[in-house]
Amino acid sequence: MLRVRLLCAAFAALAVLGIAPAARAWGCEGHQIVALIAEKHMTPHARSEALKVLALGPIDPSLSRYCGADGLDAFADTSTWADDERTARPETAAWHFIDIPRGAAKSEIEKYCANPTGCVISALGQQLKVLRDHASPAQARADALRYVIHLVGDIHQPLHASTNNDRGGNCVPVSFFGRAPVETNAMQETYSPNLHEVWDVQIIERFSQRSSPRQIADQLDRRFAETHHQSRRSSPDFREWAWESHQLAETIAYGELPHKIAIEAPRDISSCADDDNIAGRMLGLHESLADAYQPRAAPAIEDQLEKAGLRLAALLNSLWP
Repeated sequence: MLRVRLLCAAFAALAVLGIAPAARAWGCEGHQIVALIAEKHMTPHARSEALKVLALGPIDPSLSRYCGADGLDAFADTSTWADDERTARPETAAWHFIDIPRGAAKSEIEKYCANPTGCVISALGQQLKVLRDHASPAQARADALRYVIHLVGDIHQPLHASTNNDRGGNCVPVSFFGRAPVETNAMQETYSPNLHEVWDVQIIERFSQRSSPRQIADQLDRRFAETHHQSRRSSPDFREWAWESHQLAETIAYGELPHKIAIEAPRDISSCADDDNIAGRMLGLHESLADAYQPRAAPAIEDQLEKAGLRLAALLNSLWP
């Protein structure tokens, strides 16, 4: 698709300058797929109410939008807004993930969300509270809905719920189908491709090929919907969703790497140059992801996208019964 090629070209240009854009969980297509699946399973009333809320608090037209909206309605288009808004409100960056260290126990999850800025679990709870409050300003409710749509997607991306002192795999340079990692910022020791980027975007792009987000949503729904009855009925449990994603990161995202990465003792890091040059050490492993890795990772990603869409629909159906 022309749009995908243009986005890739823009990313490459930024990489050359050493200012690659921040990771965007699931990329454009992934978030749009989640929203489109959710719409298929929302009741007519819930979908009508959601669109009404969004219309009463429209997106600021001056906000630069990274993803295209070709053929998408307001609900699907709004699924990527939170990443754009993060540029204007950098304090929301921590809302998109929870850094659960590899090797941590499930009982410890809360302490990894205890920082002042919160995490995806607390952000979902806070934004739902705003959305439920009809006394809140229309713009606040609309933005809260936009965050909910986006963050439900984020919490289902395994590397948004796991870390190994590597910023959720952002500090793990990898080759992907022959494309070798290139340093994009020498001071921070960032590389592209990296493990997080591959899970956000490149595996999805590879299995979707020329299909549109709507076509992929339809395909995934036909393939998985009947296996996820519980996802359509269960009450939301953000802690459980994060733990499911964390386990997938351990068993597949890290677990299926050709060269196993040891679990690091948890440390606070601010860049990929920290923790004894974590990115440089990971670069030395020469992780090469291709035909052996894609067939293991792609089904897990497909399942998570479907599950996220169904759970988002169930959450909004319960909000507007």
